[in-house]
Amino acid sequence: MKTDIERKLRDFLGARTAKTFADVLGIETVGELLRHYPRRYLKKGELTPFDELEVGDQATVNGRVKKVTVRSLDTKMDIPLADVQKWARRKTLTKVVVTDGRRDLELAFFNQPWLATKLTPGTAALFWGEVTMFRDIMQLKSPGTEILDEEDLSEAEIERRARPFRPLYPATAKLPTATIERSVKIVLDSLDETLDDPIPELILRREKLLGLREALQKVHLPDTEKDIRDAQQRFRFEEALVMQTILAQRRAVTDALNAVPRPRTAGGMLDEFDQRLPFTLTEGQAEVCEEIFADLARPHPMHRLLQGEVGSGKTVVALRAMLSVVDAGGQAVLLAPTEVLATQHHKTLTKMLGDLAEEGMLGGAERATRVGLLTGSLGAAARRTAMLDAASGAAGIVVGTHALLEDKVQFADLGLVVVDEQHRFGVEQRAALSQKSGENTPHVLVMTATPIPRTVAMTVFGDLAVSTLTELPAGRSPIQSSVVPAKEKPDWLQRAWQRVREEVGKGHQAYVVCPRIGDEVKNAADEEGEFVAGEEEKTSKARPPISVLQVAEALAEILHDLRVEILHGRLPAEEKDAVMSRFATGEVDVLVATTVIEVGVDVPNASTMVIMDADRFGISQLHQLRGRVGRGRVPGLCLLVTDLWPGSKSYGRLDAVAATTDGFELSRIDLETRREGDVLGVAQSGRRSSLKLLSVLRDEEIILTARHVANSIVSVDADLAEYPTLRSFVRSALESETTEYLEKT
Repeated sequence: MKTDIERKLRDFLGARTAKTFADVLGIETVGELLRHYPRRYLKKGELTPFDELEVGDQATVNGRVKKVTVRSLDTKMDIPLADVQKWARRKTLTKVVVTDGRRDLELAFFNQPWLATKLTPGTAALFWGEVTMFRDIMQLKSPGTEILDEEDLSEAEIERRARPFRPLYPATAKLPTATIERSVKIVLDSLDETLDDPIPELILRREKLLGLREALQKVHLPDTEKDIRDAQQRFRFEEALVMQTILAQRRAVTDALNAVPRPRTAGGMLDEFDQRLPFTLTEGQAEVCEEIFADLARPHPMHRLLQGEVGSGKTVVALRAMLSVVDAGGQAVLLAPTEVLATQHHKTLTKMLGDLAEEGMLGGAERATRVGLLTGSLGAAARRTAMLDAASGAAGIVVGTHALLEDKVQFADLGLVVVDEQHRFGVEQRAALSQKSGENTPHVLVMTATPIPRTVAMTVFGDLAVSTLTELPAGRSPIQSSVVPAKEKPDWLQRAWQRVREEVGKGHQAYVVCPRIGDEVKNAADEEGEFVAGEEEKTSKARPPISVLQVAEALAEILHDLRVEILHGRLPAEEKDAVMSRFATGEVDVLVATTVIEVGVDVPNASTMVIMDADRFGISQLHQLRGRVGRGRVPGLCLLVTDLWPGSKSYGRLDAVAATTDGFELSRIDLETRREGDVLGVAQSGRRSSLKLLSVLRDEEIILTARHVANSIVSVDADLAEYPTLRSFVRSALESETTEYLEKT
């Protein structure tokens, strides 16, 4: 028999309202509705500060009417407010200006002239809709409204509006916050007094947390600010406990798997490689390598995340791990997300190993192996050779893309899988590689150049051990970064191109990065965006992101005497390799590219990067891109070009990137300015985030406590047989697409 929490909404709200919730918000059950928590709370009498609004938000605000006008769209003349009722069936535009006391917000209502008699100057009301901007005036698109001081209300409505706090929910035009609020109250009034709680009773008492029924009442219908704090604290812990239980179960499964121990062997290729290194490992590199060697020697698979700044030396650490496995009789695979990066890794490893990569070849070292390359664009003969070397064990190290995952690709004794840029691969893809090692599971090392704060690593990658490289090897040059406001100061953009010319004149090279290629089939992202302009509803041509082809065409004139070429992901593999080769050897002065150069491309002579429409990229991605310059002895320069005006939040993000090269600080800023679901990778799924109240940055203490609780529970009851409600929550989370972020570990 289903509990109240599991029942369908239609049992409480009726079929029509339930269908709206399902269609608009994907909410079908009582439990899903009650965990659609208020975004914030409106304290009685308070107005919403409009400067907290961001363009593109679906917002609900509390403001006071400042001015109202009604205009006929036929005659283009204003209508006296005393006559508006006569225009009920005519085309009209009612424009309402509301204020928070410091800033104005403009709303336009089409064919609703009667609103002018309700929204009179001085009236307080709730307004909701999408925040847009036109001619520096903030607007709400297709707004809805609820007047707060209306008369002739039902007793229930009077009671609802008289509460000291009004919950404001994530809402839409079809399902406004007032409807959600009323629906939640109906459901709460119908629930049993006791509900099965996923948090064990002992933990509730020990952590001084509210029980489920009381917490639901206080989070949706609070009487005090303490009610809100206590309820949110309880639900943050619940979210953390469910997630950490999933991770604890995964750690338990991994720890139970068998792996072939690969202890470090004296006198092998690793020792020979170390003797030839032209530099000394940083202290951090040496420590991380020892951690990895200890993991590889265990009879259970290593599952470790290696993170570090661009240029922190992750490749050397990974290569030493691979050589250790090869010395112990196994093979190692390096899985890269793109052919460009796979090819770059293959060249880098081959160059670093020298004759140690020339087993069986004239001039090869006494103790040597082969480094194979397997990508989708290889010719038939090269592909057969690469597959044969992998299957026979002749290639101790194999570098490749998704082509390595194909069933026909086999290995003699796969001992280590190194995954570069882990966020590009799902758990199923890595599992496909793991299955190629027979009964034993290979050791896994995943790498990322996107720095991850400790709390995020502990939450998102909680079933991996984490190693961090914070030092940069000697010889890396500093990078100066500046924001170029092209619309506000167009001469600054001209100066940017002059700087490119000056750098090339000194014998250096430059990247110009664009958000898109430019030959795409027109899609929804390129369509005109609607907004209210002046006296009637118009459309504005929202400029699509600038493209490689556009910029390359413009630079053909601006930098007509320089050698400019393009690079993007849809070029044939041979052409991409040829372009990169020419750029690497100095035959190209300026490379106009997409983010295909984001990782792995290493050209020490490149000193300058110009990022067009920089506001279209995330903070971490900008930092990653910037790391492509300053890789040699030449100081780097990164120019962030934007059409935004200073003062906006997005412009502030660019300022943050320009202000520091500390990737961990930028990562924290990035997470603080983005929705939690985006951070955890669930935005792409199109579903709601599993983390509704928990913040992986703010709630470190909660996450740590939940981690300890989850570990203690799973250590004695891995299947959660004694905790059926927690088991149900875990199962629901695993079945939901909103846990996609866990599949990225």
